[in-house]
Amino acid sequence: MEQIENRNLFQSGHTLAWSFFEQHRYPWEILPNISQIIVVIGKTLDPEKYDNPSENVWIAKNAIIAPSADIHAPAIIGERTELRHCAFIRGSALVGNDCVVGNSVDLKNCIMFDCSQAPHFNYIGDSILGYMSHTGAGAITSNLKSDKSKVVVHNGSVSIETNLLKFGAILADNVEVGCNSVLNPGTIVCRNTNIYPASSVRGVIPANSIYKSGKYAEIVKKNLQNN
Repeated sequence: MEQIENRNLFQSGHTLAWSFFEQHRYPWEILPNISQIIVVIGKTLDPEKYDNPSENVWIAKNAIIAPSADIHAPAIIGERTELRHCAFIRGSALVGNDCVVGNSVDLKNCIMFDCSQAPHFNYIGDSILGYMSHTGAGAITSNLKSDKSKVVVHNGSVSIETNLLKFGAILADNVEVGCNSVLNPGTIVCRNTNIYPASSVRGVIPANSIYKSGKYAEIVKKNLQNN
């Protein structure tokens, strides 16, 4: 299961929370502590660079915040990040530098690494978006199983109990999720992988792959020779 360890999913240094990732083996182990992590980090931020408009909310002075955006504590909005019309930061959201949180996007208990984007009508809940990851219009993370049982991460014949009732998806660095896709609870998409539009995804999707959804889901390796 080395491929889904933090050190293999994410490049170091592209989130203010990196030191906390280094303390854990798997990314979902951080999810229950995001609120506390935000508060700890927020209190260390440079007041010359970050405003503190309300308790436990820190917004970079050069961030672009639409008047209609709604931000609830605890939250950190990074430098040069853009919150567009009706972006809803429901709380416990750590948004990195140079990110985009778009029209009517709902963030809840999540971490967005630097340069990640959720630009159009996305729900990102109990999830982590890695560096340079992107979710297409309407793509969502489903964070609660229909039978309300705890989420299990499935990687082929190997399963890991997370002991979490709510756990959406983990997108590693440079992941591209196509429009209107659903990432089912406990989904982990490894580095440099693409998800086709309108896919229903579950389990661990390996690095450097393309996930094609149809009558039968198919995963193919990318041709990296020309990259």
